[in-house]
Amino acid sequence: MKLTVLCDNNTIIDLYLTGEPALSFFIEDCGKNILFDTGYSDVFIKNAEELGISLLSVDYIVFSHNHNDHTGGFVFLKEMYENAAAAGISCKRPVIIAHPEIFRKTTLEGFGDIGSPLTEEEVITFADIMLSCDPVEITENITFIGEITENITFIGEITEKVSFEPPCDIGVYKDSAGNLVPDYQDDDTALFYSGENGLVVITGCSHKGICSIVKQAVKISGRSDLQDIIGGFHLLGADQKRLESTGEYFAGFAMKCIHPCHCTDLSAKIALAGYVPVEEIGSGSVLEY
Repeated sequence: MKLTVLCDNNTIIDLYLTGEPALSFFIEDCGKNILFDTGYSDVFIKNAEELGISLLSVDYIVFSHNHNDHTGGFVFLKEMYENAAAAGISCKRPVIIAHPEIFRKTTLEGFGDIGSPLTEEEVITFADIMLSCDPVEITENITFIGEITENITFIGEITEKVSFEPPCDIGVYKDSAGNLVPDYQDDDTALFYSGENGLVVITGCSHKGICSIVKQAVKISGRSDLQDIIGGFHLLGADQKRLESTGEYFAGFAMKCIHPCHCTDLSAKIALAGYVPVEEIGSGSVLEY
């Protein structure tokens, strides 16, 4: 698997790419291209162009959750596909994989609408949609004797929990009865890569808890040889007890390193570095497994 960071809060020196408080990854595995989240604006598209990556070659678009710092750029991606079609440029019809609540409209006081900017009706004009609460295997490499040597899996709704990661609501949405209810981000999810050297968890914002996400990935994959975690850990302003508990949980896997980014602040990175090596990551970073 090869993962390229198209958009992150941080940038990498000498690459001269753009950053924004958002996240987008381009993942290549088993001959398939996966776009994981689309950032907040068109930054991920401009950075992809600078890196020589064609987003018209995407097979799957996976969303970690509905917040617009992960789905906002989808408007610009739709425009790119429409312009390509109008110009007679060949492009794939991607499959969108996400939780069934991905198109839910969430509002936050002082910020307004923070959910996905597109509706299901708008999306289906240029992409197919696969919504699932259950795990979905996206790629796989099978040997001639039938053994799966690597795969990428969408882990679905997070049902596993650890005790030190309490539910956290952000904003409100209208339920089926039209009532405004707290949004606990039930649509928050992630990917894992299972390869020769172990498990890699790829997450967007980890609203359901980074350790809970890891616990679910371990359960679904059936393996505990975790080698890396990449993405937002949602540890902005986390208290010392939460950071210690998270670090101790990570230490139990003897990971080679972690790549926290996006919604993980400097204090959290410093604290976690006491338990597992923390490596730099930002727009333009390329990780291979």
